[in-house]
Amino acid sequence: QVQLVESGGGLVQAGGSLRLSCAASGRTASRYRMGWFRQAPGNEREFVASIRWSGGSTYYADSVKGRFTISRDNAKNTVYLQMNSLKPEDTAVYYCAATYSGAYYYPSEYNYWGQGTQVTVSS
Repeated sequence: QVQLVESGGGLVQAGGSLRLSCAASGRTASRYRMGWFRQAPGNEREFVASIRWSGGSTYYADSVKGRFTISRDNAKNTVYLQMNSLKPEDTAVYYCAATYSGAYYYPSEYNYWGQGTQVTVSS
């Protein structure tokens, strides 16, 4: 089992920044690929970014490329999502997730989920 706890959400004006954190505990996290997803009211949960604990490959949704950066601190078992140049359309509940598999894009490929943190971007 892996437990994931997100934090760092809040209300920010368009153009502002937020940094989300996802603290992982439980089974050895280094085996997993970590992902950030988001879900706005009435929408399906969508992929935002992904990273391997062991380093290397990162992936981003086209809508956030160049604005968001995913990173990890292995010593702290924490994954981060730095969000810059935020737009009102980034408003959503953001979820952290972990997967055993090499895949990264679809929510169904992830085994563990956090409870989510709300991000609201005002215009």
